[in-house]
Amino acid sequence: MQAFTFSTCQQIICEAGASGKLGALCAEQALNPVLLITDPAIEALALHREAVQSLEAVNISVSVFAQVEADPPESIVHQAVAAAKEVQARAIIGFGGGSSMDVAKLVALLAHPSSTQALTELYGVNQARGERLPLIQIPTTAGTGSEVTPVTIITTGATSKMGAVSPLFLPDTAILDGALTVGLPPHITAATGIDAMVHAIEAYTSKIKKNPLSDMMAKEALRLLAGNIQTAVHNGNDTGAREAMLLGAMLAGQAFANAPVAAVHALAYPLGGHFHIPHGLSNSLVLPHVMRFNLPSAAPLYAELAPIMFPDETFSGAPEQVSETLITLIETLIDDLGLPKTLREMNIEASFLSRLAEDAMQQTRLLINNPREMTFASALDIYKTAF
Repeated sequence: MQAFTFSTCQQIICEAGASGKLGALCAEQALNPVLLITDPAIEALALHREAVQSLEAVNISVSVFAQVEADPPESIVHQAVAAAKEVQARAIIGFGGGSSMDVAKLVALLAHPSSTQALTELYGVNQARGERLPLIQIPTTAGTGSEVTPVTIITTGATSKMGAVSPLFLPDTAILDGALTVGLPPHITAATGIDAMVHAIEAYTSKIKKNPLSDMMAKEALRLLAGNIQTAVHNGNDTGAREAMLLGAMLAGQAFANAPVAAVHALAYPLGGHFHIPHGLSNSLVLPHVMRFNLPSAAPLYAELAPIMFPDETFSGAPEQVSETLITLIETLIDDLGLPKTLREMNIEASFLSRLAEDAMQQTRLLINNPREMTFASALDIYKTAF
């Protein structure tokens, strides 16, 4: 067996209504005052009301920073750090989708009284130093898995994104409250669900750090996600499906936190950077095409996933044939979920595809994990096929 390491957060609480126990959790650990980081949509819907009330009920001073944007720029991080320092926060709570949880990770480090690093010094792998504030993550979408990963992604320029990866960003506690996802609109449920599936698929085929624990979690994640995503999208009030999606997304997060994602994400990032396409949808647009590119190297692994994702289907033939069938079924699933399938539908012009390929090739942190070597020509061909 190849040697491997596996890390995850210290505590996971999975229970409908668990966000209402946030106050008791913080009181038990004497975390006071706290800063809760979220976005304007969640604030408008008051999804965080129960969590905030539980904090106030035990006399914990809670401030809310609700300015997080999708694909958050560095300026938002700086504002959130300033807010944390202003209230002398002794704990940070990320409440929302991946953007809010990613910002919370950085704030927990940069707002610590002993912090001396600048945000720009954190980009890359294992660049973070020192101590951080206690960090609790509460996801409201079943997608990113950020509540259990050591990764944070920030928009660093007009069109570019940078990742910071460090064990320091692993949260202390992840609270999975399926009730928070019940009101999620169908298109967001679909895109974030495919995002989580991509995490599991890429973790299972990750070239360098693939390991037995990530494999186990990736397979269970795909069983839960593929088995419940249509119900969650078409019948959003089904709490069982919602809870299964949230757990699946977290397991996929644990998987890719230790067996990193690859070319699907590398080709998706430029779509978000240039055209502000939501991350999950960006992944969905290139997923089938990257999988077909990877077939010469990854077909046996894709074939292992096929009956897990689609247990009611009959698969036969060589791994390449089974994998082709799997990819076709994924395309059918994406269509059934009502997601766009082409770059053309996203108002991307053919003349821009080479720029996308150039940017994708800059994602060396991700491309090194791909089971098949990706070149500029390969990336361009994939974008052309997706067009």
